[in-house]
Amino acid sequence: MKDAVYLFHPHFLNYKFDQDHPFDQHRITLTRDLLRAANAFPSDSEIVSVDQLDEEWLQAVHVPEYIESVKALSAAHPLGAKIHQAQKYGLNTEDTPFFPGMHQSAQMIAAASVEAAKLVMDGKTRHAINLAGGLHHAMPQRGSGFCVYNDASIAISFIRKQYGAKVLYVDTDAHHGDGVEMSFYSDPEVYTYSIHETGKYLFPGTGQIEQRGEGEGFGCTINLPMEPYTEDDSWLESFKNVLEDVLQKAKPDIIISQHGCDAHALDPLSHLHCSMRIYREMPRILHEAAHHYCDGRWVALGGGGYDIWRVVPRAWSLLWMEMSGHPLLQQIDADPFLRLPEAWLDRWSPQSPEELPQTWLDDISEWTPMPRRAEIEAANRRSVELASMYLR
Repeated sequence: MKDAVYLFHPHFLNYKFDQDHPFDQHRITLTRDLLRAANAFPSDSEIVSVDQLDEEWLQAVHVPEYIESVKALSAAHPLGAKIHQAQKYGLNTEDTPFFPGMHQSAQMIAAASVEAAKLVMDGKTRHAINLAGGLHHAMPQRGSGFCVYNDASIAISFIRKQYGAKVLYVDTDAHHGDGVEMSFYSDPEVYTYSIHETGKYLFPGTGQIEQRGEGEGFGCTINLPMEPYTEDDSWLESFKNVLEDVLQKAKPDIIISQHGCDAHALDPLSHLHCSMRIYREMPRILHEAAHHYCDGRWVALGGGGYDIWRVVPRAWSLLWMEMSGHPLLQQIDADPFLRLPEAWLDRWSPQSPEELPQTWLDDISEWTPMPRRAEIEAANRRSVELASMYLR
């Protein structure tokens, strides 16, 4: 059995909205190149390509009318009648505008998440990663928040129907994982745990603690909204305390985790103030949990992350290195300010609109301290207490 596999298909890079859109898949290229420069890129035996997804699995989450609309709007020149209907399906908004090849690229991303789940559940590998995945906002009947097909929900649905396994979905994106939550809101065999910036000030405006599931699934939905300007210590304390409670109740057969990295202080689309430290620690915590509770079964997906130069490549590289057990992590742990590979810095510095970081982790001693730190930490601790209150 392999320790970890890395899912990739060239179509991932074709998931592109308009030129100035914040969702930019160049971050995948930058991450792959950083891993190569660090001698941490997966070997040929660890890289898995994917085939097209059987539409049966798309329809397990998305209604047929929506899928047909996505297909029609994926043409180079969609028919006027289809364009007129695009707004109905959430595909003609500023966030999620339709684009040529949309169906092909989005379904390939979903196919990779399903294949990752299959490889892990079949015992071919302990862990699998699809950095193009984690499109957690897409709803059954509409696109939303840069997301066309909800690959995470599709993969979880596949696991439930093919294997009957209990799933824990952990969402660490700064934005609430609303689409996945709603897909399994009444399912007691799927626990969803989302830690995110409070929806008071951030899209999609949901993810309140009071959203706990319904019917037989009541108590299986866990939301942990963090205060704006939350920093590393409070984020990690909150994340770990609730996760441990969830794991003990859920007793999952597999963990599916979404690794949006937009809680970083440099991210332009959230108001959190975390450093690269949380993107070193959260994968470690989830890795340990997978081995303790799930015999190692762990699928990791990408997600948000809109500082594609300074944040995403480092965060996702750390995730893959944790998943694959790469020895470079020991050096980073011993020297948090270990320099990034010079070859990567030399290649991309001339193209980056911002000065690239020089080290794997951030030196937060140079950051301006956040005001109201004590009040923010206290508010987050109250949220932790409430989030675990009705776990079943």
